[in-house]
Amino acid sequence: MTVTRWGERAAHLYDRDYARRYRDHDDRIRDGALVTRFSGWLGAVCDSFGRPIDVLDLGCGTGRYFGAIRHVRRLVGIDVSRDMLAEAAHPVGPPPAAARGPTLVQADFLEHEFEPHEFDLVYSIGVLAEHSPFDEPLARRVRRWLRPDGRFAFTAVHPSSFSVPRTLKRRVAEGLMPVAGPFRDALRAGLMRDGLYADEERLRDVLGAAGFIVESIEVFRSEVHVHCLTVARAS
Repeated sequence: MTVTRWGERAAHLYDRDYARRYRDHDDRIRDGALVTRFSGWLGAVCDSFGRPIDVLDLGCGTGRYFGAIRHVRRLVGIDVSRDMLAEAAHPVGPPPAAARGPTLVQADFLEHEFEPHEFDLVYSIGVLAEHSPFDEPLARRVRRWLRPDGRFAFTAVHPSSFSVPRTLKRRVAEGLMPVAGPFRDALRAGLMRDGLYADEERLRDVLGAAGFIVESIEVFRSEVHVHCLTVARAS
């Protein structure tokens, strides 16, 4: 298995003890505001197809959102952590009724390849622009895996989130943004370095360059982050 530095970091951090604690946390927060909000949003995306769909969970972890998927014909979850996938084999709540699956794949999704046009929906919650980069190469990979008019639904952490460490350098850059003029793009790039954090402008730029049409971006403030709930359609 080929692993990027992001995948290597995740595989190291998300060991058996972490995965077990994370799975226990799933049970504690299953009816909380964050899971309820994300699950309702994801379910509505599934409803928009009006037919059975093939679905990929990108960075599925313990399968926390498997139960939110509706009208699923086939569900695949990919994660680099073997221990998180072991927990995903018995996710919180009843799994969606799928003809096959869920199928669990241990791999780094920044390197692993699925077949072109294999899925109707690719979703990712709490992973992109947080633990793994959100950038054009990643968006193009997802676009390749989607069928025409397929959807890419994901959350991203906004760079203005209260959870983002406010280093002196970051505070200075944020303060200069309104008067930055020709240096604005460079300052913005620094605030979202390595694709970790994404504001509405970056989401639209990256998705547009990768061949998506942005259908919606909703900003949601939870107790942990300011999230951008994004849905884009493969054009």
